[in-house]
Amino acid sequence: MTGLLVRRAEPADHPAVARLTVAAYEADGQLKGEHGYGVVLADVATRAETGEVLVAVDEATGEVQGAVTFVLPGTPYAELSGPGEAEFRMLAVDPAAQGRGAGAALVRACVARAAELGCSAVVICVRAGMAATAHRLYARLGFVRVPEKDWSPLPGVELLGLRLDLTGRA
Repeated sequence: MTGLLVRRAEPADHPAVARLTVAAYEADGQLKGEHGYGVVLADVATRAETGEVLVAVDEATGEVQGAVTFVLPGTPYAELSGPGEAEFRMLAVDPAAQGRGAGAALVRACVARAAELGCSAVVICVRAGMAATAHRLYARLGFVRVPEKDWSPLPGVELLGLRLDLTGRA
């Protein structure tokens, strides 16, 4: 297994991030019947203006394998974070690179960034029908279900709130 480097995305990374994000969401069946969300996912430049787009890059090839958007409450892409909480959205790993640790590395980078900023927790929402592997990843990293953060952006799209408490962590 080659090493992964997680870093902030540069404008030159945006096309790869757009492609892999849309591909990952399509592969999971998350874009069926959702008008316009693929366009939002592909608009990496706008996300980067108000949040931090992080990429997981294969150190040997320089290829972007995954990406995530880290945001703080009150910013345009924040959906459920409250005071003291950070949030990440649009975590995606290129379908061709799944299972190599990019997703976990990106989540850990978001947790580290939240801790660095003094946040008390990291919150995320996941689609109720999302792949079991994603749910297992979040559980393994310490995220717990917070039903009061559940919500629905569109009829038939149920999002489950998860939270990782950072208080008391080293």
